Amino acid sequence: MSDIPAPRRVGNAEIIHHEGYDESIVSPFVPAIRVVSNARLVFVSGVTGAPVYHDHPHRPEVFDAMPMDAAGQARNAFAHLDLALRAAGCERHDVVNMIRFFTDIAADQDVVNAMQGEWFGGHIPTSTTLEISRLATDPRLRFEFHVVAAAAG
Repeated sequence: MSDIPAPRRVGNAEIIHHEGYDESIVSPFVPAIRVVSNARLVFVSGVTGAPVYHDHPHRPEVFDAMPMDAAGQARNAFAHLDLALRAAGCERHDVVNMIRFFTDIAADQDVVNAMQGEWFGGHIPTSTTLEISRLATDPRLRFEFHVVAAAAG
């Protein structure tokens, strides 16, 4: 076990570790992030591999062109997340929380974890991962990401 590092500033937040920290453990999340006082919170609606803008009620044909594999859907989801973050004046390192909903964790989590690690480029937000029976948008979707970011004040 390593010494607990001091809070580390990343974008508009500080990464917080606590007792039990071990720098040799590879993890896709950190236990806590404290937003600095001048930051504004940005809440991003769930992103998936499907088109962000689509009709409600849903029309299945709108989703026919989306990738059906985990890697393709993850590429789309992270591209959609980039668009939302940029529009809100944020960067990837401004993400402080990520909630991930999977329809099949065993099949898709490792693929998403690898792509997420590359996408964040070393930044690690707080995170929760859940398995659910399906997503509301289209039954062919494999996962959805809900994100909170801290924009510069």
